Amino acid sequence: MDFRKLIETRYSARAYKPDPVPDELLHQVLDAARLAPTAANRQAFQVIVIHTEGRQEELQHLYQREWFVEAPLILGVCMLPSEAWRRSPDGQSYSFVDAAIIMDHMVLTAAELGLGTCWVAAFDPQAAREILGLPDDVVPVIFTPLGYAADSPKPKTRKALEDLVRYERW
Repeated sequence: MDFRKLIETRYSARAYKPDPVPDELLHQVLDAARLAPTAANRQAFQVIVIHTEGRQEELQHLYQREWFVEAPLILGVCMLPSEAWRRSPDGQSYSFVDAAIIMDHMVLTAAELGLGTCWVAAFDPQAAREILGLPDDVVPVIFTPLGYAADSPKPKTRKALEDLVRYERW
């Protein structure tokens, strides 16, 4: 699929089939995270692969929508802020930017492979820490189910390009 078609057709799936994701497809999605650009190429992240089978009730504490645990896998992007690049004038960490890029590479790769995903940022961070056994210096940033979608995309509503772009100055 060409890139333009991919970004036009990718959508946030909110229903999943229980069919397993072949290891080869999972590997391709995870490798997209490895290849994603990060600030100063620090790669200050870890992706946690979570199998949902038999853990649905526990994983619902992360995010309480039923569809979140329908897919056979959930991927979580966690950042290591102490290793992330910081902008020198103000010390701003780019770990959240890196996490977004990493997740975007994974969801676009998944879509190209025929898999469904849905960015989930509205999760319970304390539940994530407990369920995943995260050390204090690791920050959970974003999750997505990964599996075969059992729904269809709804029409996308987007602002006009003219409403989103400015040239030269504000």
